[in-house]
Amino acid sequence: MFRFANPQYLWLLLAVPALVALYWLAARNRRRRLARFGRPGILEELMPEVSTGRTALRFILFCAAVALVILAAARPQFGSKLREEKAQGIEMMLTVDVSNSMLAEDFEPNRLERTKYAIGKLFEGLQQDRVGLVVFAGEPKVQLPITSDYRMARAFARRIDPSLVSVQGTAIGKALEQALLAFSGDTEQSHGRVIILITDGENHDDDAIAVAERAAQMGVKIFTIGIGTPEGAPIQIGGEFIKDEAGEMVVSKLNEEMLARIADITGGAYVRSSKQSIGLDEIVKAINEMEQTELSMVRFEEFNEQYQYLLIAALVLLLLEFVVLDRRNPLLAHLNIFREK
Repeated sequence: MFRFANPQYLWLLLAVPALVALYWLAARNRRRRLARFGRPGILEELMPEVSTGRTALRFILFCAAVALVILAAARPQFGSKLREEKAQGIEMMLTVDVSNSMLAEDFEPNRLERTKYAIGKLFEGLQQDRVGLVVFAGEPKVQLPITSDYRMARAFARRIDPSLVSVQGTAIGKALEQALLAFSGDTEQSHGRVIILITDGENHDDDAIAVAERAAQMGVKIFTIGIGTPEGAPIQIGGEFIKDEAGEMVVSKLNEEMLARIADITGGAYVRSSKQSIGLDEIVKAINEMEQTELSMVRFEEFNEQYQYLLIAALVLLLLEFVVLDRRNPLLAHLNIFREK
């Protein structure tokens, strides 16, 4: 496989034809000026040491060297190789509630937007750990499989939205079960795996406690973040507040009891969000104190650089251009390289 790492520099090759055109114009003007003094054949006999062939050769060498330097700057790469590295870290699966209740505005601008901002900041500070993302409402969805590509993780975090899940509700148990299944199979050590659950805790129609107990048996810790307030806040969608069947305004309240119990069962921790902090910083500090596990080999594909050979060739051409003189060397005249017999 062949490619240029910096192909934008290839545009500079257009300068080489421009140099050739300038050289041709300069040579033509030189011939015109000499023609004022006599016939070209007679002038060549009067100036035996002058060699137009040598001048042309020096110019060709110089242009070739410039072209090679430009190609080297474009960094041609051929083939590829794999380098393997070991990494010590944590596999972290973020499980984020995207139900309509996360649109409540007891946090500015709302619970979900504050959560997305905090997740983005978290990904910026990671180094060795791997992260994944599960979003859920009535059904869970793996938004991002386990990865160490934090740039891609931030891009996926920015796209978190209630529209990602078609079924509304808040099925925390199903979400935790999906998160357990979403861990990579690269390591059999489960002590380096954690789930961070971010939700308002309003659980519907499933048993999250049973899933937490199964996670504890697997050695997976669940850290829970309760976002919202016990007093609650109305939910606004499209400028209109959601109302129940009786016409009363729906108020989403934080359910801390269940979140604290889930964390306690697995040996994790529960943090209530505040308007100053979502709580991810506190949880990350606790995670950093955990025993890290050896993650699988991380493979980096590298291309073999070829620019150094072009630079060497350009240097050789420049040395030749420096050695070749504009005038004929009397000591080498018998070689008769640049003139006819």
